[in-house]
Amino acid sequence: MAPDPYEILPAFPAFTLTSADLEDGAPMPPLYAGVGDNISPQLSWSGFPAHTRGFTLNCFDPDAPTPAGYWHWTVIDLDAETTSLQRGAGTSDLALPGDAHHVRNDSNTLSYTGAAPPPGDRPHRYIFAVHALDVPSLGLNPQEATATAVAFQTLFHTIARARLTVTFRR
Repeated sequence: MAPDPYEILPAFPAFTLTSADLEDGAPMPPLYAGVGDNISPQLSWSGFPAHTRGFTLNCFDPDAPTPAGYWHWTVIDLDAETTSLQRGAGTSDLALPGDAHHVRNDSNTLSYTGAAPPPGDRPHRYIFAVHALDVPSLGLNPQEATATAVAFQTLFHTIARARLTVTFRR
């Protein structure tokens, strides 16, 4: 089993990430999977530091059959007043609040791509993470940046992190 990537990165204070659609530690309903309706789940976050200036959100599968895992969703430039995303916000930038943008995922789309592990493989973990930042923007071009580049830049500006992990198997 691949390591949990956040356990090997520097530790940060935690805040709370919840969902009306997902339960931490439970299987992901097929509605939110790539082999289902491929709809991004509703997410809400609270308890982040008062001096937060912005957020980055991502969803990562460390169990994908690649050496680098699989990025399912990355959103940058969420402002500090944004504390939730509606179900379906991953369809396009038009569904995101303010100046937030999608970054290309490993399916090569500027949107959310739900879980789609290989048939018969063990359950994969899907880690949704919201990173509270000390800057309002990472200054990256969402058309050119990769999810890995966003994760790298996010690390240098994270002041707290919230996580919610679900599993999916087919």
